[in-house]
Amino acid sequence: MTENPSENPTGNAPEVTAGATGEEKESVESFRARARAWLAENMPRLDGEPPPPSEDDIKEWHRARELQQRLHAGGFAGICFPEEHGGLGLTPAHQQAFTEECAGYEMPLLLNTPTFSICCATLLDVGTEEQKRRHIGAAIRGEEVLCQFLSEPRGGSDLAGVITRADRDGDRWILNGAKTWSTSAYAADRGLCLARTDWDVPKHRGLTMFLVPVNAPGVTVNRVRMVNGSREFCEEYFDDVVLPDTAVVGEVGGGWAVASRQLFHERNAVGGGSPYVSGRGLPPTMPRVPPSEVAEALGKTSDPAVRELIGQVLAMSAVHRQTVERVTRAIGSGILPPAGSSMLRLLHAEAAQLREDAALRIAGAGAATGSGTDPGIGGRVSIGYLMRQSASLGGGTTEISRTIVSERLLGMPREPALDRDVPFREVRRGR
Repeated sequence: MTENPSENPTGNAPEVTAGATGEEKESVESFRARARAWLAENMPRLDGEPPPPSEDDIKEWHRARELQQRLHAGGFAGICFPEEHGGLGLTPAHQQAFTEECAGYEMPLLLNTPTFSICCATLLDVGTEEQKRRHIGAAIRGEEVLCQFLSEPRGGSDLAGVITRADRDGDRWILNGAKTWSTSAYAADRGLCLARTDWDVPKHRGLTMFLVPVNAPGVTVNRVRMVNGSREFCEEYFDDVVLPDTAVVGEVGGGWAVASRQLFHERNAVGGGSPYVSGRGLPPTMPRVPPSEVAEALGKTSDPAVRELIGQVLAMSAVHRQTVERVTRAIGSGILPPAGSSMLRLLHAEAAQLREDAALRIAGAGAATGSGTDPGIGGRVSIGYLMRQSASLGGGTTEISRTIVSERLLGMPREPALDRDVPFREVRRGR
């Protein structure tokens, strides 16, 4: 294995005509063959089981950046992002081929979500050309990590009700407020932050999205320890953070449109439909163990009840995978609106919880074994089960997804909202 990616910097990419797209640049099979050869020479193979979640995972983030830099040097980073923004300008089929080929290799999975699949995808849709070139390109090169500053301590699922505020001061903005449940903010360079800039209009119309430097003066980031031992989530406090006008993403007062697009990409990513991720699987902060592996380790593969549980999980996995393909194609062709991504988000939660429940039932009392330094199969099962509810929260709650499907896809009546047309300043917000 060649540790230095510069020894094969381009992977012998074929010359293409300027302006060519997709298959005109390179066939999927040619791309697959190049990727297979390059991976074997340049990327480290996975070795052994992933470590248990750690409170101190800064090394993993440095490693993810390093691996991303290797991919970029080899010409296999940002496969579906446009060339003018630092990507390769290829198709989801090319990305899928690479994802299949990189199975068994160490990949920068930590950067998939939210950096590429949510934040960069949102900037690609609504950012200025300068924001696209600067930040998407930096992320593809492994130089920048992005996160989201959306949820608030008092906001619950009402994202449009945020009270973090940004007040204009000449040609700059002053940001004050608090956010929470921000995945990996401690390791990020910038975050997409939704703030209120107008209190005299209804809540959805008074919002603006900003790109905030995480290390800016006035930003405080605290890590939140989760039940599985990791500190992946964060809470942030903004105290008179000064932002230039160039930090605005989209239009002033148009933050809800940006957030809606961002949520589409988040649900798509959580549901498994994003074309912007490389590699398959979860990062080391969220270890999972398949029920079939539990059965094999504990010698239960001949038990009819266990086999039935495994069959249910495999059937759900097949349904999930095929639904992702079908819904993704339908959204891409316009047959389904972007709200269709909520179906993927909903099915992801159902599949994930069925898997964790089955693994625990198969492990039985064995799930109580293991330790922090050596969790073993039982410990990994118990950690996965403790985190099972996260599948119903990431990308918006399952209840929100069901509401979106019912109202926007099935045409059912909308839930009543007494604050829909009320200036936000007049909306009662607790005591």
